Amino acid sequence: MRFRPLAPRTLRWRPVEGEGLEHLDLRPVTGGIMASAAVIGERGGVPYGARYLILCDESWRVVEFGVSGTDGRGLLMRSPEPGRWLDSQNRPLPAFDGCLDIDLAATPFTNTLPIRRLGLGPDQGTVELAMVYVPFDSLEPLVDRQRYTALRDGELYRYEAADRSFTADLPLDADGLVLDYPGLFRRV
Repeated sequence: MRFRPLAPRTLRWRPVEGEGLEHLDLRPVTGGIMASAAVIGERGGVPYGARYLILCDESWRVVEFGVSGTDGRGLLMRSPEPGRWLDSQNRPLPAFDGCLDIDLAATPFTNTLPIRRLGLGPDQGTVELAMVYVPFDSLEPLVDRQRYTALRDGELYRYEAADRSFTADLPLDADGLVLDYPGLFRRV
């Protein structure tokens, strides 16, 4: 087992530059995992405040997530079956077919989702994934391709944008949660 079974946790991350804070409550629930967080910060000099809720099944596959900004904007997406997404009105979102994971721009937590779901070891090489990526400035999701590689089993994973525009080696704790996201976030 690469990571220990999840127990209820409360975590906080702070951005490396600028102001901000994320407060995350993570806990097992019947049939899966629930993550609930409040995030404040700024991106490109523009401040934001938001809450998010992510529900995963027992294998860490996202089945539903919602993001709501303090400005009243919001996004809700559900995945009733792997790789298929619906909007808040249960309308299909075919643009996201094949995406199993999500990446919320303002948190290092969503890196844990594919890492835990895949259970990658160093002998398995690099895996490329299509993600539902949600920038917090617009809350308009788009598909983003990302790569993950286990460098040290259960301890260090490489995240890489598929276009090679960004790479980060992510040290993890025993639950697979990011300790330090070089240049972006640090666990408080």
